[in-house]
Amino acid sequence: MTLSFSQIDPPARLLMGAGPANVHPRILRAMAADVIGQMDPEMTAYMDETMALYREVFRTKNKQTLLVNGSARSAIEAALVSLVIPGMKVVIPRIGRFGLLLTEIVSRCGGVPCTIDVEWGQVVRPEQVEAAIIEHRPGLVAAVHGDTSTTTAQPLADIGAICRRHDVLFYVDATATLGGMEFETDAWGIDVATAGLQKCLGGPPGSAPITLSDRAVAAVLARRHDEAGIATGQPQGEGPVIHSNYFDLAMLMNYWSPARMNHHTEATSMLYASREAARIVVEEGVAARVERHTRAGRAMVAGLRAMGLRLYGDDTTRMSNVTGVWVPEGVDNARVREQMRQDFEIEIVSSFGPLTGKIWRIGAMGVNAQKHKVLLTLGAFEAVLAGEGFKLPRGTGVDAAREAWG
Repeated sequence: MTLSFSQIDPPARLLMGAGPANVHPRILRAMAADVIGQMDPEMTAYMDETMALYREVFRTKNKQTLLVNGSARSAIEAALVSLVIPGMKVVIPRIGRFGLLLTEIVSRCGGVPCTIDVEWGQVVRPEQVEAAIIEHRPGLVAAVHGDTSTTTAQPLADIGAICRRHDVLFYVDATATLGGMEFETDAWGIDVATAGLQKCLGGPPGSAPITLSDRAVAAVLARRHDEAGIATGQPQGEGPVIHSNYFDLAMLMNYWSPARMNHHTEATSMLYASREAARIVVEEGVAARVERHTRAGRAMVAGLRAMGLRLYGDDTTRMSNVTGVWVPEGVDNARVREQMRQDFEIEIVSSFGPLTGKIWRIGAMGVNAQKHKVLLTLGAFEAVLAGEGFKLPRGTGVDAAREAWG
C-alpha cells in the first residue's frame, strides 16, 4: 500500500501555555535561509556573531558562550555531564518538577544529589543553601530559575555569592526565564547557565544557549578527552572522561573556538534561528524586554483576579511570564482547555505531579507577551468559564488587564 499524507498545515494557534510560545516571524524567515557548509567562513562568522549576541542576552563577559544542538534539556545534560564527576555531591534546591529533573540527571551522571526540598510553589532560602553546602561539601550547586510546573521563580543572587564564598560551582537552568525575566549571569555569580529558544526568546525548540565562566571552563577542561578521529595532540585533562561524546563541553568549546575542531555537524537552520532570536532581544534591549514581560504578567494577574479566580503561588516569587490559576470547584480542567483550543485556537495548559489537573498555567512570553494577546486570552477564558457554569463578573478581566498594563 502506498502511503499518502497531506502537507503539514498546523492550525494558527495562539500558544499561551507554559511553552513553547509562538515563534517570531523574523526567526521563521531566518530558518528558511539556505544551508551552507559547517566550516564555510560565512558559517563560522555566524557562529562567532551568535556567541557575541548571547553574551548580551546572558548578561555576561564569558568567552565560552555558545549553543548546544537540541532542545533546552540538551544543554542541561551537557552542563551536568561535563561538570559532575562520579561521586561528586551536588546540592539541588527543589521547588517543583524541574528540580526533580536535575536530580535525575545528576544521578545518571554518577553524582550524589543532596536535595533541599520545599513544598511546591515555595522557594529555597539562601541560608538553607549555605547550610547544605557546609553539611555536604559539594562540588556544585544546581538550581532552576523559573520552574514552570509551579510558575515560581527561585531568587538566585544570594545563592551565587554563597557559592563563591565556599568555592562551589553554581549551575542554573534558565530555560523558562532567559529573555523575559531579569537574569544576571556575572552579577549573580553564576558559573554555568543554560536556556532554550522556545520560551521567552521566541524561537522554536531545538537549540540551547549555554554560557560558562572561567572557573567552569577550567573544571570541564580538566576532563578533556578528544576523540581519536579528531585529536590534534593537544594536552588532555587528567580528570575522569566525560561520560558523553555528544554533550562533551570540552569538545564543543573547541568546535566553537578558532581551532574549529570538528565535533559534529552544526544544526545550521537552528543556528540561524538562535542568532536571529538573540538579535531581536538585543535590538529591543534586555531591560526593555524584561519590562514588557513584567507588564504582560501584571496584566494577566490583574485580569484573572478580577474574574474572581484564585492564583497559585506567592506574588513575591511568581514568574512574570507564566501564571498559575487554581481550577474552581466543579469546573473541568481538561474541558476548559479543550474549549479554549476548539473555539478560540488558544492553548493553555495544566501542570504535573501533585498539581496535575488542579491548576491551569497561562503564559505570555516572547512574541506573545503583548497587550492584545493577553486581552484576547482573558476574553476567551472568561467566555469558556462562563459557558462551563462558573459565575464571574463579565468584562472585568479584560478591563482590569488593560488598566494594569498601564
